[in-house]
Amino acid sequence: MAQTLTQAFGKNFLGQAPQWYKNAILLFLVINPVLLYTIGPFATGWVLIAEFIFTLAMALKCYPLQPGGLLALEAVLLGMASSNAVYKEVIANFDVILLLMFMVAGIYFMKNLLLFVFTRILISVRSKVLLSLLFSLVSALLSAFLDALTVTAVLISVGVGFYSVYHKVASGKKVHHDHDHADDETVHEYHREDLDQFRKFLRSLIMHGAVGTALGGVCTLVGEPQNLLIAEKAGWNFIEFFLVMAPVTMPVLVSGLITCFLLEKTRIFGYGSLIPENVRSVLEDFAQEQQEKMTTRDKAELIIQATAAIILVISLALHIAAVGLIGLMIIVLLTAFNGVIEEHQVGHAFEEALPFTALLVVFFTIVAVIHEQHLFSPITLWVLSLDTSVQAPVLFAANGVLSMISDNVFVATVYINEVKAALDNGQISRQHFENLAVAINTGTNLPSVATPNGQAAFLFLLTSALAPLIRLSYGRMVIMALPYTIVLSSVGCAAVITFIN
Repeated sequence: MAQTLTQAFGKNFLGQAPQWYKNAILLFLVINPVLLYTIGPFATGWVLIAEFIFTLAMALKCYPLQPGGLLALEAVLLGMASSNAVYKEVIANFDVILLLMFMVAGIYFMKNLLLFVFTRILISVRSKVLLSLLFSLVSALLSAFLDALTVTAVLISVGVGFYSVYHKVASGKKVHHDHDHADDETVHEYHREDLDQFRKFLRSLIMHGAVGTALGGVCTLVGEPQNLLIAEKAGWNFIEFFLVMAPVTMPVLVSGLITCFLLEKTRIFGYGSLIPENVRSVLEDFAQEQQEKMTTRDKAELIIQATAAIILVISLALHIAAVGLIGLMIIVLLTAFNGVIEEHQVGHAFEEALPFTALLVVFFTIVAVIHEQHLFSPITLWVLSLDTSVQAPVLFAANGVLSMISDNVFVATVYINEVKAALDNGQISRQHFENLAVAINTGTNLPSVATPNGQAAFLFLLTSALAPLIRLSYGRMVIMALPYTIVLSSVGCAAVITFIN
């Protein structure tokens, strides 16, 4: 009986994660108390950070909330950070939590409008180069005013929808409105080549869009969760944040769009595939059918959503309230005027954001450990001991490298807190603090496109239902992101050196 229970506990622990990963997490939990009483809390704190970054890097094996949460709980139990310190950290960053809770959920009720926009773009534009530029630019624009994670969710919905439509035609099945898809074995041979090319076409288009969310997400305080955190520490509103970041973000945006153009023209790194004419015909017929079926009520919903989008942009620009509260206003307006009045209907909107919100609180627990044990103080002192002309580029590079292997929200949280402490202690001037804040924001947002680990939107795409359909693996995503990583990182760092210092 005891052996059976042990086996059951072993299978239940971290579920379907690989056994070696489970063993690693158990090892971490066992050795941390030993390390604490042998090498002290400072060194153990650094070991804890390495362990936590490992859970973030292995996010595809197991969502980091569970293993990272266990490490965070152990840190509190071992006294490396008090529960009160964790609470203060969470309260200090409550605006970011509100952003994730309500803004992402608010945009959920705007999905039909966003789907309509991307669908019209895909059907109406025949030039692949222009189509790619539009997907990237529209994704950037939407991410600047909405949320990169939600825009990525829309891209996924568009991709899955169009793939399913053609796959069912290729399988000889009637097209329905759900997203189920037949097994590849049922695809008629004469359709297989078109289907493979369509996969390549969608893969390149979705990657352009995903990078677009990073290009736009870095520009404003609502584009990425860490942006709001940085803005709160610096005391910037929506317009101020945009203007302060613009000397770096605008050259990066232009260079990103140029990279998109060149990738499509040269057809390297997996880009440049065209949509087969047979596939285009099928999709156009389907879109026309959907257009004809659109009722007056459907059109009214789109008008309501478009109106709410305008209200959202104006509210953000004028900073009429905390960003999360503006998101809550959008939820109320869209649900009230579009007849969404049942609790379970509203509940679906929160499914995408709340897991990451919980993970963010775990981040703040690790940040509390960093504060309590002063883990980053030596690094901060070293950076501040450098010549002021190189401090911003060094922070950009340090944040960039860490964000490639870890999560950019976690990295930004750590560094902006350290720099803010230096400002409060009188070690740096206000102007220099703002320069370093720009370096931290751009450093965490731009190089992090290198891997799915750095950007929540990229990880969301990789773990979505679309990724296996279009054969988008971890390795392929890294390869396709490589030219963007090089260009965005280089131009971003050069802009920091040129314009910020």
